[in-house]
Amino acid sequence: MLCRDKRTKAPMKMSQKAANIWCLRLFPVLFIFVSFITYYCSYTILQSYGGTTKPLDSTKSLCGGWLTQKKWESLNFNISRQTQLFLKLEDFFWREHPSTLALPYGIKGSELLLLKVLAAIPNYQMPGNIENLGCRTCVVIGNGFVIKNTSLGNIINKYDVVIRLNDAPVRGYEEDVGNKTTMRFFYPESASSNPALQNDPNTIMVLVPFKPHDLQWLKEILYNEKRVRKDFWKPPPQIWLGDVSKIRVLDPHFLHQTAERLLQIPLHPKTKQNRLHPTTGMLAVFVALNYCDVVHIAGFGYPSLDSERQPVHYYGYDIMKAMKNSYHDLTQEAEALKRLEDSGAIVYLHPDS
Repeated sequence: MLCRDKRTKAPMKMSQKAANIWCLRLFPVLFIFVSFITYYCSYTILQSYGGTTKPLDSTKSLCGGWLTQKKWESLNFNISRQTQLFLKLEDFFWREHPSTLALPYGIKGSELLLLKVLAAIPNYQMPGNIENLGCRTCVVIGNGFVIKNTSLGNIINKYDVVIRLNDAPVRGYEEDVGNKTTMRFFYPESASSNPALQNDPNTIMVLVPFKPHDLQWLKEILYNEKRVRKDFWKPPPQIWLGDVSKIRVLDPHFLHQTAERLLQIPLHPKTKQNRLHPTTGMLAVFVALNYCDVVHIAGFGYPSLDSERQPVHYYGYDIMKAMKNSYHDLTQEAEALKRLEDSGAIVYLHPDS
């Protein structure tokens, strides 16, 4: 149907006038439709090229609204996204189905320890300024040597949530790794006695309990009890100067699902030699996929296990030889990250090799 030129001198019939009116009414609808298609195509193209080495200046431009939920569904984990990350005291009073697994994949046998720990923690949430965001942009910073000399620091600082691992330092490495820390995942052996040295004042310190003794250590810290040093592969700090209000305990649900759904690790190995656990980094990526709308990563990627003399971290002097007897399957984790990258669920801020 054509719109009649208003400049014509021919008499206009009533039906032609009506056609002109409909054209004017349909124009805004057509404009909105074309704008949406343009936005959708632009976003799709952006995501398809996002895994290179050029992240955008504004991380908010990466938010895609409902597209992020579709992306999660495409991963085929057969589980719902869970954005409540930390254990809460009230969980133990209203939980209908007690955990059937012990730590690190459940709380069976550790309920009393957890009750005491959580009773001393005043908060179980993320900060309100992050919790209330309509779209959360997150970056997980691995400790790998590959982040060295990348000059990613300023880019990393622009994300809403910056997740760091264990005792990885930022002071002196700001140019490559930034200096913003929203959450730091740790366990007793990887804890720093004074978190203020490498973290923001508001950094959430997230304990990942791998064994009951990890909760025992935290309980002794919180209640200023006599410290027990046994049953740790490395002596944990006996004095911890962190802010108690910033401590959280990660729900073992996330380690369980990282192992079972993402890495397909047997939860009940037949022998101690076959026991494997996800690395803290892989766990943090899975947590970010649950909590965040945009997930980027940096500092992930190990040298080959055959390269025994290659540095492991962007700091310190550890070499790959030290990783040979760990309870981690680095090859399996690298393959899992590749699948996530290929699906568009995560984006590397630098080449992943």
